[in-house]
Amino acid sequence: MQQLPWLEPGDALPDPASAWGEHDPVPGLLAAGGALDVDTLVHAYGRCVFPWFSEDQPILWWSPDPRMVLQVAEFKLHRSLRKTLARFTQTAGCEVRIDHDFASVIAACSQSPRTGQSGTWIVPDMVEAYLAMHRAGHAHSVETWIDGKLAGGLYCVGLGRAVFGESMFTRRPDASKIALAALVCLCRRFQVKMIDCQQNTSHLASLGAREMSRSRFVAHVARAREQQGPQWHFEPVYWAELLSARPSGPT
Repeated sequence: MQQLPWLEPGDALPDPASAWGEHDPVPGLLAAGGALDVDTLVHAYGRCVFPWFSEDQPILWWSPDPRMVLQVAEFKLHRSLRKTLARFTQTAGCEVRIDHDFASVIAACSQSPRTGQSGTWIVPDMVEAYLAMHRAGHAHSVETWIDGKLAGGLYCVGLGRAVFGESMFTRRPDASKIALAALVCLCRRFQVKMIDCQQNTSHLASLGAREMSRSRFVAHVARAREQQGPQWHFEPVYWAELLSARPSGPT
């Protein structure tokens, strides 16, 4: 078993390929310690590494293999979600906003219960870190608004055309799915090919996400982060990126 590296603030992250493998105690774990400042986080995401830890743990850095990725061209717009989006786009008081209230989005994500989890990994230090990332222009929120109230949304990290999904929340039925669909539309509009989903879940798989080897994902991010990124705003015309396509399933 490999020794897990311990990082001091300012230390460089190890090569993602050195993360613990399937025969180690915690596959995908790369290092512990370090800091959550903007420069460290930008460097980490650029190398396909992300932080994930609980309040009683040190900072833990991860680079799983394989990686769960949503190819935006493969997003499954099931008939039920298509109907929801059609109603949403035609109803007064319903809109998608980007970066309008990032702080409320990440706060709501940190408070949302997760199946099989008793706590949250979005601990106060993580909230502060991603607020700083947002102020620096590297973290973004996609928000579903209904009648002037924040109904759901998600936040992500964007480095050029490399987009890394982080967390979602919903207060109204399908509000988080609407936000994800809007992000897919934005990505399609600006030639962003993939949205990183980090971990494999049945929910993400049902929407079209699938696993990719870490080496392929690292190569993709190395190219995409150097390309001109999307304009982080949402126009209603972007819905055509999804709603002009045929539905992908019976439900």
